[in-house]
Amino acid sequence: MSELIGKEYYDESGYFEAHAGHLMDLKSPFQQYRVRKVLEIYAPMAGERVLDMGCGWGTFCFAVAPRVAEMVGVDFSEKSIELCEKGLEQLDLENVRFVCADAGDTGMDEGSFDTILAADLFEHLYPEDSARVTREAFRLLKPEGRFLVWTPNRGHFLEVLKNRNVILKRDPSHVDYKSMARMKELLVGAGFDVEKAYYAESHLPVLRSVERALLGVVPVLRRRVALLGRKPPTRSAVL
Repeated sequence: MSELIGKEYYDESGYFEAHAGHLMDLKSPFQQYRVRKVLEIYAPMAGERVLDMGCGWGTFCFAVAPRVAEMVGVDFSEKSIELCEKGLEQLDLENVRFVCADAGDTGMDEGSFDTILAADLFEHLYPEDSARVTREAFRLLKPEGRFLVWTPNRGHFLEVLKNRNVILKRDPSHVDYKSMARMKELLVGAGFDVEKAYYAESHLPVLRSVERALLGVVPVLRRRVALLGRKPPTRSAVL
């Protein structure tokens, strides 16, 4: 059995430093693609209080903050929070803060957010943690609050190759790729109504065009899983 990837891995392996360059550059094509596609799922509005679960390098906190009332990023890695706060020092954003906490048990007040993002988080979560994080998102949202999910599709041919170390190198931090069916199951199991569930194409120019044309009929070209869950007006979290 391989060693579990946990908080120590992210804090001590150099993971965040190794990827900091292009992942902290909000003007890079990849980051612009990520932000655009996630906000196509749902774009938070003025007055909303938004939480980014697994905030990583702070990408979505910095990108979304100018359009909302408050932006909070949470990550269990101290290294992540350190990098996010350094990035925040370079920006004129007074409505952003970062919290070092487990996304599955944040300790934050129930019903305190309008929208929660989980962009490129679920592939880093083991099955039991995925369920905990989804339930915590439900608890933290106000009635009718929205939960946005963006994660690689386990069936895409690039992910299949990476998992087998064929051509592309496997990312050890991607411990459990989710299918669309599994993500729907997680959201419904936590109490959400699923308002949107669709596949999205890659950011790579040529591949993107092929995927966009064929992902509806060719499963191995479905690059990303995108979902929008909504907390019903009056429903308690599923325990």
